[in-house]
Amino acid sequence: MTQGLERRYGQHHLHFITCSCHDRLPLLRTASARDLFLKILGEVRDRHQFALVGHVVIPEHFHLLMGEPSIGTPSTAMQALKQRVSKSLGSAAYRRFWQPRFYDFNVWSTKKRNEKLHCIHFNPVKRGLVENPALWPWSSFRFYRYGEAGLCTPNPPAW
Repeated sequence: MTQGLERRYGQHHLHFITCSCHDRLPLLRTASARDLFLKILGEVRDRHQFALVGHVVIPEHFHLLMGEPSIGTPSTAMQALKQRVSKSLGSAAYRRFWQPRFYDFNVWSTKKRNEKLHCIHFNPVKRGLVENPALWPWSSFRFYRYGEAGLCTPNPPAW
């Protein structure tokens, strides 16, 4: 077990999740890989029954803002997501697709939720992938700004 890792589940908080590809390789560099990731994310969300408040997928990592699943925990939902994506997108060239752990930050206030959504939506800008978050289709930004459905449309809980 990893020393110092403490996950807090069962408190009905949102969870800000960050997960990186192995060695921060850009294994999600293609549009088709990011599209497939979002399709699988939607299926995992439906299976584990959690609210998806926000998301962004960039070439070497992803961020999610999610509620606690009705089935399992955020850890079991992330395990399912990572396994399904790696089986679909992995290759013999990469022994590992994901870093073994993920970062999980409990979000318990509206202020912190908004801060994390801003972080999610502006991540592609910060990384130099686009000049405006509206230009990155693999995030929930356009859902919040324009009400557009996407490959994995958020289903945020009422606050």
